[in-house]
Amino acid sequence: MKYNRRNFVRTTGMAGMALAIDPVNILPQKAVRVEVVNPYNRVPVSLIIDDSTCLVNMAYYGIPQFGEVFPDQYRQDWRKLPREIPDIFVREFAEWALENGVKGKYSIVPFPACTGWVNRFIPGWTKKELEESLNLVRELIVPNWDIHPEMVSHTRVINIKTGQPYPDATPEYMENWEWSQTKSADELAAYQVFALNILKEAGLTCEGLTTPGGYGSRNQTNLALGTMDAVRSVYGSEISHYFRDLFTEKGKSVAPQVLHPSGLDTPDPKCVVSILGCTGDWLGGWDGLTKGNPDNFISEDLNSGRMVDVIDSGEPAVMVCHWPGVYYNGEKIGFNILKEVKKRLDAKYNNLVWMKLAEISRYWAAKELTEINPGKKNIVFKAPFAAPGFTVKLDTASKNIQIKTRGEIKPLVRINDLKSLKSGNWFSDRSGTYVCFDLQKGENELTI
Repeated sequence: MKYNRRNFVRTTGMAGMALAIDPVNILPQKAVRVEVVNPYNRVPVSLIIDDSTCLVNMAYYGIPQFGEVFPDQYRQDWRKLPREIPDIFVREFAEWALENGVKGKYSIVPFPACTGWVNRFIPGWTKKELEESLNLVRELIVPNWDIHPEMVSHTRVINIKTGQPYPDATPEYMENWEWSQTKSADELAAYQVFALNILKEAGLTCEGLTTPGGYGSRNQTNLALGTMDAVRSVYGSEISHYFRDLFTEKGKSVAPQVLHPSGLDTPDPKCVVSILGCTGDWLGGWDGLTKGNPDNFISEDLNSGRMVDVIDSGEPAVMVCHWPGVYYNGEKIGFNILKEVKKRLDAKYNNLVWMKLAEISRYWAAKELTEINPGKKNIVFKAPFAAPGFTVKLDTASKNIQIKTRGEIKPLVRINDLKSLKSGNWFSDRSGTYVCFDLQKGENELTI
């Protein structure tokens, strides 16, 4: 039975009435019910940026290659697009994101549209310009953004033995279309290792990757396994993640999917997480043909839009955009729309937490894979993965709460405002108790 004021009075009689009036004094007489909630009891939000890289405008160099494969679908005059997305814009964007706490994922395509290699040189720019661009990413992008490869070129499939594109401009030899659909997990892993090693040589760390276009869309089990093996092989990550799919339909769940866990009772656990986006390309089309609209994310009156739907559901709300659309035809239209969306979200909500995709992935892996053993006055968490800001809701009140990890006992601090919840705090009212702590790998014990 879950205790509430009415059934507690009925079952304990007059002697218990004073305790029932003040639920803080109620001590649990049977195992506590435990629910893992969102980090800090807030709704995660994030921004996925695709088609970004150093210097190269992927739309300018990619559209003619796509048009060679499907000439009826790519008729626009791509020559009118800027060939470069300059670092002065990257700096402006990155500084704004740092100042406003905006976080997410930023792609660095390793061999962008076959123009050149970000770890070596890109024809059309000097080696110094490339190195300065990489330094800008390391210093101003990396603090708030996960770095992903978007496979190798985002256009032609590369022969990883020679480093050269395959000669046939057909769907079977384009990363966006057919090549990946019939490959084994090992074959996809090898290709993805090739991409990740380029970024590693460029001084960048990755815990995940992004699929270009339809890459792996009909081969998702092998894609997930290949991603886990590739990221683990190059960077040693215990939790890998990838972005492949998005859903814009109202009511469609976009909760992260924790896949293929193993070794959870060993010192070397692993899993891979599929991060799902919830919006379309609404900051501005990647191809420079369609301007964006902030109302698709959140309306001017703050009452509707896809972000409102998802945030109100409590699931992570991950926006999706493309870098050429943020720098829409060189006019920064998409960037200004993003600023407006951020302004509207801030006006409506005070319960959001901006997170990188790796941070969301880690939290969801811990949320789904941690073994929880509640007792009358304690709860033991056996965690294969650590997770900062791990937050649980208990169906009871408490006088004090302590956390024991690695033999060390620490008291947690009670706060009076749930909105101020952070690691090391707890809050209690008639609805129950919220406890927030940094979950450590291994055994964690809460005493209530």
